[in-house]
Amino acid sequence: MYDATIAAGSAATPTTATRYRWVVMGLIFIVYTLAAADRANIGIVLPFVKKEFAMSNTEAGAVVSLFFVGYAVMQIPAGFLVRRLGTRVVFPIFMLLTSLFTGLLGTSGSVLAMKLNRLALGIAEAPLPVTMLSTVNRWFPAREKGTAVGLFLAAAKFGPVIVPPLGALIIATLGWQYVFYICAAPGIVFAVLWYFLVVDEPARSRFVSAAEAEHIRDEPSSRPAVPDAAAPVAAAPPARRFDRLDRVIRGRPVRLIATAKETFRSGNVWGLALGYLMMTGIINVILAWLPTYLTTVKHFSLMNVGFVASAPFIGGVLGNIIGGWFSDRVVGKRRKPTILISAVSTVFMMYALIHAPNEPVTLAILLFLTGFLLNVGYSSFTVYPAGLTTKDAYPLAVSVVNTGGQAGGALFPFLTGLLLDAFSWDAVFLFLAASALVALAVMLLVVEPVETEAAAAG
Repeated sequence: MYDATIAAGSAATPTTATRYRWVVMGLIFIVYTLAAADRANIGIVLPFVKKEFAMSNTEAGAVVSLFFVGYAVMQIPAGFLVRRLGTRVVFPIFMLLTSLFTGLLGTSGSVLAMKLNRLALGIAEAPLPVTMLSTVNRWFPAREKGTAVGLFLAAAKFGPVIVPPLGALIIATLGWQYVFYICAAPGIVFAVLWYFLVVDEPARSRFVSAAEAEHIRDEPSSRPAVPDAAAPVAAAPPARRFDRLDRVIRGRPVRLIATAKETFRSGNVWGLALGYLMMTGIINVILAWLPTYLTTVKHFSLMNVGFVASAPFIGGVLGNIIGGWFSDRVVGKRRKPTILISAVSTVFMMYALIHAPNEPVTLAILLFLTGFLLNVGYSSFTVYPAGLTTKDAYPLAVSVVNTGGQAGGALFPFLTGLLLDAFSWDAVFLFLAASALVALAVMLLVVEPVETEAAAAG
């Protein structure tokens, strides 16, 4: 009955050109900002938790990493859940669980309790990006996906922009526990809003006109692949103006992945996962350990820590948006150029941080540039699989890529703790620079799926 009502509402205004997909994008941005804040708040709290529970750097790294262990382990099951149940069912359940375990972190009375709650939070939050990326894939045509995913991942950086200054204020007035309590509350509201405002298929939404539904369906990768020579491909031969670029990035037409078996056998998908592991690991070290670095190495005040720690994520917001726009509009929906830019520039920025200035404003500018360059290509990792797969196969493919990314998120903060106990921050920054080089080498081997006007029109 509900579906029929939705369909009737959509068909009632067939000539109205709605733009409801951007309302959905706005909701996604807010929700992922909240989810990112729930995971990022550990950074501003960590120096105080370390002191209260007398943790070593290695123990603190384990607290940070356990979130990403749960997050990584749950990624592929989340892909299967979304494929079977749809985003409208999966998202609200796991958003509510995310809020629950965020709040429980504030009640932790021991290191063990904090570790268990962080692990549970990672498991609860893992399906959220899969549901939101699947929603973006179904609600946006190919020519808008880079921008949409850029906005989605900008939200992941906007949460850490808000958390350090807000967290510093909360800690100074109420205590570190209240950071978790305050971050938990909004997710409950948005879980309910999602259920009533977002459906799996745009054409079935009462807020979407037939014209907008047709605009969204203008998507060559939505056609299923078949195993014989007549199978559709994601692209025809590339446009002449990108010939040289495509030779560098290995741009070529690809046969679309349509099944789970093809997904797990794809070298391109696993290459993306490994590259994403390296780059996500670097970002999560900055996310989790930067306030501790500013407190213990630079000896900044709490409010200066809040100001400077937000700088790389302000840069990250702009980097994701500009990188998504650049890949959509400037390089013909090619995702690899921005990834290569990020990998190369991150090597140099990590080396620059070894010689970081002690003055807060100058260091904030350096961290802003680091965040911007690191994130120019970050959104491309998750929009990339949309060019390799059908819409039905996309949730599982992006789950595999996300599994790699979150494995890096789990591993790198823990390794940072080990490096700090054994060496110094210089060793940490050199390790991150080497990781960016590995990402660059891996991504040079991955194929870039391309299309021409003929393929897009087909």
